[in-house]
Amino acid sequence: MAAALASTRSRILVAAIDLFGARGVDSVSLDEIAVAVGVRKQTVLYWFATKDELADAVFAEAVGQLGAAVDAAVRAAPDDPLERIDSVVVAVFRAAVRTPSLLGLMREFSRLPVDRAGRLRRHAEPFAARAVGYLAGEMERGRLRRGDPRLVVALVSATLSGIATDPETLRAVGWAPSLVELRRLRNELRSFLRAALAP
Repeated sequence: MAAALASTRSRILVAAIDLFGARGVDSVSLDEIAVAVGVRKQTVLYWFATKDELADAVFAEAVGQLGAAVDAAVRAAPDDPLERIDSVVVAVFRAAVRTPSLLGLMREFSRLPVDRAGRLRRHAEPFAARAVGYLAGEMERGRLRRGDPRLVVALVSATLSGIATDPETLRAVGWAPSLVELRRLRNELRSFLRAALAP
């Protein structure tokens, strides 16, 4: 029985990630999430008392999933900062292909009112702080070109979420949305980061 209840909560989170990531938090109702899961709205409210509470859980889950993919990529990469950064880019692109809505949620930070975005940002801040700390340490050791590690993290994040969530801008510059083109974009970003960060 406990496994079935936990499964219902997980199914609600999966549906909410997909819907919120595709259309935005404010554009999706709890009724739509309930229909997608195949439960009544009261069941959604049993697990998440408000839409804000559900959005909070969705952002925590999305950051957790991306964080787990990035951690696995870092552990598998050689002890070379450029190789590790390269592995992270590949891992995030892989996550974007498997679950595009994960990165779609990133764009929501800029769309939500400041108070709500601030509350949800706390899920991403430890992850971003770790990335900034890693880059700063490698720059200090001379293994990466000196620069502002906060700006590097912000640029990579904006680039990845833009590629995943803004296909119209990419079409305007001649990009066709396909797996082949996505791989080409990924490789361009990898080359750019290597050139920008090589000591």
